[in-house]
Amino acid sequence: MSDSNRKYIVSARKYRPATFKTVVGQKNLTVTLKNAISSGRLAQAYLFCGPRGVGKTSCARIFAKTINCLNPTPDGEACGECESCRAIERGNSYNLIELDAASNNSVNDIRAITEQVNIPPQSGKYRVFIIDEVHMLSSAAFNAFLKTLEEPPSYVIFILATTEKHKVIPTILSRCQIYDFKRITIDDTIDHLEYVAQSEGISTERRALGVIARKADGAMRDALSIFDQVAASCDGDVTYDKTIESLNVLDYEYYFRLTEAFAKSDIPDALLLYKEIRDKGFDSLFFIDGLGRHLRDLMVAADPKTLPLLELPADTAERFRQQAGSLPLKWYYAALKILNECDFNYRTASNKQLLVEVALIRLCQLLSPAEPPFNGTYRNPGLQNPTAAPVSASPQSPAAPARPAPVSSTPQSPETPQSPSAPPSSPASAQPAPPSPPKPMNHQPVVTPSSAPSSAPRRPAPKPQTVRLTDNTPTERLSTERRNNPVTLEALQEAWNNFIIANPDQRILTSAMRSASLSMPRENEIHLLLDHPAQKQAFESSPKLISFLRDSLRNDFLAITSELDTSKEVAKILPPKEFLIKAIAKNNGLGEFLKSIQAELD
Repeated sequence: MSDSNRKYIVSARKYRPATFKTVVGQKNLTVTLKNAISSGRLAQAYLFCGPRGVGKTSCARIFAKTINCLNPTPDGEACGECESCRAIERGNSYNLIELDAASNNSVNDIRAITEQVNIPPQSGKYRVFIIDEVHMLSSAAFNAFLKTLEEPPSYVIFILATTEKHKVIPTILSRCQIYDFKRITIDDTIDHLEYVAQSEGISTERRALGVIARKADGAMRDALSIFDQVAASCDGDVTYDKTIESLNVLDYEYYFRLTEAFAKSDIPDALLLYKEIRDKGFDSLFFIDGLGRHLRDLMVAADPKTLPLLELPADTAERFRQQAGSLPLKWYYAALKILNECDFNYRTASNKQLLVEVALIRLCQLLSPAEPPFNGTYRNPGLQNPTAAPVSASPQSPAAPARPAPVSSTPQSPETPQSPSAPPSSPASAQPAPPSPPKPMNHQPVVTPSSAPSSAPRRPAPKPQTVRLTDNTPTERLSTERRNNPVTLEALQEAWNNFIIANPDQRILTSAMRSASLSMPRENEIHLLLDHPAQKQAFESSPKLISFLRDSLRNDFLAITSELDTSKEVAKILPPKEFLIKAIAKNNGLGEFLKSIQAELD
């Protein structure tokens, strides 16, 4: 027969494993099955479970062929030449019965199986019943199958296969030996695709096969189907560029270029790259998901300990490792949080393009935050995003947050009077601290006593300079540092009142705040004594308050605890009848009046 008249067979069927040795990615499992066959320790029922396309049904058929082979090989494989092996390969063996439970899941279908159990094998030693997608059986079918599954004839073996083991009832699981098939790794998939390509005379690039393997997500059947599609599209020459064009996959290059833009804080370049991606027809949510996976892989590649988590071809993994060092590790933590927020808000956003662009801008500004007063633009009190705070330092001292201080009560020299509106004066040798971020209410200036001679000229404090975050930046200067300034009860009460003034719309919370009794029994602990459980619920359901207090007092370790004041009697709301009875007991006149009008208590 000529090649043009030969019937085409897809690779998933043509290269389906025929022996345990040809099964890809399940070595430990196949060795266990071979040892069980060689030692004669065969169970009456097996459950093969795992993701789709990893070889569950193929291993079941190989198992059935091997235990019925008339001339097994010395290494425990089926010979493939005897009549039993050829009949199973042709699909007309009486010793192998397959049932698809997805479409045959009734009690009658199971009864048909149990009737065939009583027929012994005509050739070979065992009759094997393979039930695929067994979790699709109905409850009645499961119950009808239990007795036969537990005590079948000695010549019968059941092999159940499923992708969802949790849907199989426990009484079935307890009667089976369970084998869990794992996802096939990227490298194993690539190696097998190279073998198929060589057998078919197709030239390939390993990078292109890596794209196919990653898209298959551990399923060999999916990988072979995608390979056939790409090979047909590329006319037998599978290259990286043709593969990503055929599969409409977003190229790694875009993500690498975006990461370079983040490292350079190049907002225009990041936005133009996003426009180019959208112009190619890629969905923005798909783009955000891919960027998140890319940054996750970079974070994994940054540490040699986590490098095994990087499921990529060796050449691509090396490129990830090289670029991962261009950004500090803490940058990835903040970036992944921003992308997670964008993904969470994407489905409800009215302007999805703007949402993604804002996320890209925030990623670009992680290394160079905006200067005051624009540094709080992206600060969300409910999320406590540490990356939105500016990183600034004085030219003469390391960055240290400044907190407001009350006006000093030290007597001032008459020659150098101080006023709240005047700028603070300091000796020439003093190192000025950077100004604190703008506060919503009651921002008091910092005034310090002057120790310089009266004739010393005043000079303005130097302007703070923005610090660019690099690999050499000390850890304590990162924007993710947690603040821990000492907090007094007076400063707490002032911030407490500021929140009440600044949030008049929070009526329930502010009302509870006015009646609550404040104390600080331990450091960084705000204790509230409340009158009613509803007040406690108001504090627990509003994270905005603790965020406001932490920002105002510059202490990220503050926590609120509360308890009810049991010394106060809470008025109990009585039903109308009980209330009237209680009122009559306290007021004899009311009782006499009700008797005079012959009123009755219903």
